[in-house]
Amino acid sequence: MATGPTHAMSGLAAWAAVTALAGTHTLSQLSPKTWVVGATLATGAALLPDIDHPKSTVARTFGGMSRGVSEAMSGLSGFLYRLTRTSHDSDRSGTHRGFTHTLVFAVLAGLITTAIVQSSNGTALGVLMFVFAGLTVRGLMNNWSPRSDALLIAVVSLVLTIVCWAWTGDQPHEAAAFGVAVMIGCLAHFVGDAVTEQGCPMLWPLPLASRTWYPVAPPKALRMRTGGKVEMAIVGPGLTVVALGLSTVVLYRVGAVPWLTELGLPPSVMAWITPG
Repeated sequence: MATGPTHAMSGLAAWAAVTALAGTHTLSQLSPKTWVVGATLATGAALLPDIDHPKSTVARTFGGMSRGVSEAMSGLSGFLYRLTRTSHDSDRSGTHRGFTHTLVFAVLAGLITTAIVQSSNGTALGVLMFVFAGLTVRGLMNNWSPRSDALLIAVVSLVLTIVCWAWTGDQPHEAAAFGVAVMIGCLAHFVGDAVTEQGCPMLWPLPLASRTWYPVAPPKALRMRTGGKVEMAIVGPGLTVVALGLSTVVLYRVGAVPWLTELGLPPSVMAWITPG
């Protein structure tokens, strides 16, 4: 897997890119608060697939509770791997980089998110915001405070949720947009894992080369080692710049950062930032 910070930044960058390039689609017309909630969900969802690994940093986000969920997802992933693997698939446990690293999981996660938001009066979205904010903090600061980080993350996540909810009086109800945000975050994780040495079985259960758990990956020359120099010196910083830059563009378009026009950017850049 890529490291936590890289995964987190990939989720934010992907959400910002999709909303920036949405054109006249609904995703380009979100309110500032809705966009920020979506950004939090996408960033957190970019860590979510690793919940199938009980020893991963994301599994200890909320202490024993998240570790219990991780154990359950690890068991489910291993069961599905054994149930659907072919003789050409590798002889591994399948408990990590299994079900939670597939497009099926991403779609289910998005649909469940949409259903939860649609069927609640706003409370459920607050809970989702809290959980995904926790995953975001865990991803960005995965070695924060090993002895008490679960409590610290819970406190920070609660504060972030309260601040977001107090930002404006209205509560966002764009359930479909939030579901898309979660899918985008998961997809960003899959791509991040695919460019590492192990690849990612994101296309399960489609048979590729007679394997249902085919590890999708680019040619070996284009893959990177997790935590290696390429990721830490190029990919991670590059994603951070892209994520922050595109986020600023989208927030300007929705009226949250009007000061952007005062930076004296070239007319050609401003023409792209302000389409139409």
